[in-house]
Amino acid sequence: MAFVLPEGLAPEVYPLAWLVGRWRGEGVVGYPGIEETAFTQEVVIDHDGGPYLVYTSTIRLVVAPDDAAALDGDVDGTDGTGAAEAPDGPGPVWSTESGYWRVPPERPDGLDGDQHPVELLVSDPSGHVAVYVGEVGKGRIDLASDLIARTASGAEVTAGKRLYGLVQGDLMWAHDIAAFGHPMQSYASARLSRADAPAEA
Repeated sequence: MAFVLPEGLAPEVYPLAWLVGRWRGEGVVGYPGIEETAFTQEVVIDHDGGPYLVYTSTIRLVVAPDDAAALDGDVDGTDGTGAAEAPDGPGPVWSTESGYWRVPPERPDGLDGDQHPVELLVSDPSGHVAVYVGEVGKGRIDLASDLIARTASGAEVTAGKRLYGLVQGDLMWAHDIAAFGHPMQSYASARLSRADAPAEA
């Protein structure tokens, strides 16, 4: 099955075309002071014809049956975004974020011929905005934070790294952070599968 560029996608973001779609899957979050916990995630990466991709992510914790029974809300088999519920019911939202993927026109020195510069701008309702910069190529994206700003009530996150990769048709990602005085280390990772039908040639 050959990959087909999404209809109307701006040429500027062709290097990121494989990200476009709806993705769902499972992962794990953990950090000093945060107990390791499984989660489900839905990611939507779309476009409106502009030279960028629009990005949203929702992560929900997987809860045990006893914990799920204590949660408020209507259990209707989805998490409210259309994602399949966690095995024992839809868990509480751990985090959401939204933003934009961009491929800047300036090509920095040192990139291979099949690599391109990339930027990710994200914000979250817990009081953070961040700019990540890096490179995309060969089904892999490496990003490091260029700027992380927070409100007075936002958690003390000072730096981050993100890795995204296309592995056997799945989207795998890992996120490392430096926060609360701790050095850069693993924070979360997941493996997501396409939840929309891929285009066929």
